[in-house]
Amino acid sequence: MIRSAAATRLDEFMPFWQFHEVHTRRIAASPERVFEAVRQVRADEILFFRALTWIRRGGRPLPPGILNAGSSEPLLDIATKAGFIWLAVEPPGELVVGTIVGRPSGVHRRATADVIKAPPPGFSVATMNFLVKPDEQGGSLVSTETRIMAGDEAARRRFAAYWRVIYPGSALIRRMWLRAVARRATA
Repeated sequence: MIRSAAATRLDEFMPFWQFHEVHTRRIAASPERVFEAVRQVRADEILFFRALTWIRRGGRPLPPGILNAGSSEPLLDIATKAGFIWLAVEPPGELVVGTIVGRPSGVHRRATADVIKAPPPGFSVATMNFLVKPDEQGGSLVSTETRIMAGDEAARRRFAAYWRVIYPGSALIRRMWLRAVARRATA
């Protein structure tokens, strides 16, 4: 289990985690433009997003949501209508979302800030942020970090198996998401 010193809003909601990934990109645009681009990027702007989410859902048709995102709405808006919740939105610096990514069979519970901060036994929860900081060249440094925490050892083992399978696609989506943010912010 890893602990971070509280420096971001993400640290506030998930100071401990068992799985995570971080991706960073320098963008020649102001933090305000970059933050707005983060908020506005659509699924169709993220290279490989549709192909990877199609694979993840096994080609099954699903209602609109993160695994079946259309092209008319920003991806973060779609996500927060379909299981993710806003944990923090602080322009132009950081935004944080969270969701439940694993739960006991037959148990239904909505994501809340309290569940994200302390997942119950059998549950795994995830947070993701975008952090935008000014850089020395008058542009911005934007990063996205995903953290996952399981509520007990059994949930951690279940998520670990899932993570081994999805991590390569997840990492690719995050890098392509930052690329889409850069294109939008510098257009």
